[in-house]
Amino acid sequence: MKNLRNEFPVLQQYTYLNTASSGLLYDTLLDFRQEHDLDFLIGGSKFRDSQQQFLNSVRTTIAEFFGASTKNTILTPNFSTGLNTILQDISKDQKVLLLDDDYPSINFSVRSKGFDTCYAKIDEHLEQNIMSSIEQHKPDIFIFSIVQYISGIKIDLDIIKQLKNSYPELLIIADGTQFCGTAVFNFANSGIDILGCSGYKWLLGGYGNGFLLFQDGMLDHLTPKMYIEAAKNENYDSSYISLPARFECGHLDTFNFGSLEYSLRHLSKIGLSEIEQKIKMLGSYSKEELQKLNLLGSEVVSRKKHSTILNIKGDQKLFLHLKEHGIITSLRGYGVRISLHFYNTIEDIDQLLTQLHRYR
Repeated sequence: MKNLRNEFPVLQQYTYLNTASSGLLYDTLLDFRQEHDLDFLIGGSKFRDSQQQFLNSVRTTIAEFFGASTKNTILTPNFSTGLNTILQDISKDQKVLLLDDDYPSINFSVRSKGFDTCYAKIDEHLEQNIMSSIEQHKPDIFIFSIVQYISGIKIDLDIIKQLKNSYPELLIIADGTQFCGTAVFNFANSGIDILGCSGYKWLLGGYGNGFLLFQDGMLDHLTPKMYIEAAKNENYDSSYISLPARFECGHLDTFNFGSLEYSLRHLSKIGLSEIEQKIKMLGSYSKEELQKLNLLGSEVVSRKKHSTILNIKGDQKLFLHLKEHGIITSLRGYGVRISLHFYNTIEDIDQLLTQLHRYR
C-alpha cells in the first residue's frame, strides 16, 4: 500500500495529516477528469446525451459500495443540501435529538427551521448519553455524525442497531462524511434510515458530489402527499416529478459525480478491509504516542475505539509551527486536529511527534 503514495503529489511536498478537512486528488483521477472534459470539449451537447445512463451507473456504484439499493440512492452536491431538503418535508412538531457541538451543518440546519430539539453530550459516555436522552425526551428523530469532526469520537454503530430495535419508530439520520471510506459498512442492516455523505474527504472524490441512501419506503414516507398527488396528474418526464427528483433538481454534474464513482472503484480495488486495517493501525499508534505526551482529551483517552481523527491540545502557535515544518493540520475546537488516511505512514506520525517534542 505504501507504493500508492506515489499517486498523491501533495505527499511529495508535505506531511499531510488533514483528510478530515479535504481528501487528496491523485494522478489517475486527474486523468479521468481531463478525459471527461476533453469529451465535453469535442462533443458539446452530444456529450450530454448519455448523461442519464452515466448517472445511473454512479448510483449503482455507490449502492454496491455501501450495501444499499440503487433505487434508493440519491445524488446530491453535498450532505448539507440533502439534509436541508429532507428537513423541509418533516413536520415541525417533531422533536429532534442532536449531539451537542455536532457539525454545524446538522445542528444549525435543524435549529434554524424551528424544530423542538434535545441533546446528548459528546464525551466518553456518548452511547449511554444518547440512550438516556431518548428515554428522557422521547424524540421522534435522531440526527448525528457518525464521527465527530472536532474530537474524532466515533459512535458505536452496534448501538444504532439496538436503538432501531428498541425504538422502531425513531427516524435515524446519519452524516457519514467523516466516516464513509474508512471502514467496511453495510447500510442495509445498519439500523440507519437515511445516510448522507459528501464525497470530498475520505472517499477522495473531489468537491461538488455526495449522496443520500434511504431504506426501503423512506423516500415515500418523507415525500409530502401533495407532491405525490400532483405528480400523478402530470405528464412530465419522470426526471421532473419522481420522488428522487425532489433531491436531484436540475442538471447533475457528470464531472463531479464521475469523480466520485472513479474513486469508489479505486478504493474497491485497493480493498476497503485493507484500508480499514491500515488506518486502524495508524490511529492506534498515534493515539498511544500522543497519550504519552498528555496531548489528548480525557474523553478520547477513555474510549476503547476511536477514529483516525485526533485533536491535539494546542493553539494557533502550534498550528503555525507545524505548518512551517511542512505538516498540514487544522485548527478545530480546542486544539490542532490531525486525521489519517491509508496514504499516511508511521513515518508521517513520527514527523509530527518530532515537531511536537521540539515545540515543547
